[in-house]
Amino acid sequence: MKQLILSTALCLSMLLPGPAPAQEASEGAIQGVISDQFAAFVDRDVAQAWRFASPTIQLMFRTPENFGRMVENGYPMVWSPTDTTFLELRELDGELWQKVQVRDAAGKYHLLDYKMVETQDGWLIDAVKLIRAAGVGV
Repeated sequence: MKQLILSTALCLSMLLPGPAPAQEASEGAIQGVISDQFAAFVDRDVAQAWRFASPTIQLMFRTPENFGRMVENGYPMVWSPTDTTFLELRELDGELWQKVQVRDAAGKYHLLDYKMVETQDGWLIDAVKLIRAAGVGV
């Protein structure tokens, strides 16, 4: 009887959908791009961090220096993170968003959502949104 239950459970688990290999590959590539941009900011290599920004972001800020000033002043937790944790990658209205938990230099945690776009050169960051904790600020 125990063997029958185990066999049935195994068969059922094989029928349940798991993450598709393409989705897993995208997730790894996306997390790699975000990690590489974090590393570039930590190294204060704004030109390198700029390379991970989408053409839309680059058009908006025009130069790596403008982009770097915006990140340093508007996203200090990205400029000087002490720890990052990748959470879920989700599709919203046909766009991929990667949620990331970041700890800043003061030890405070922040949730960020990275909108990603796939280009012929690979994945790039197209937007970053700070996710406010429920009941905090508006």
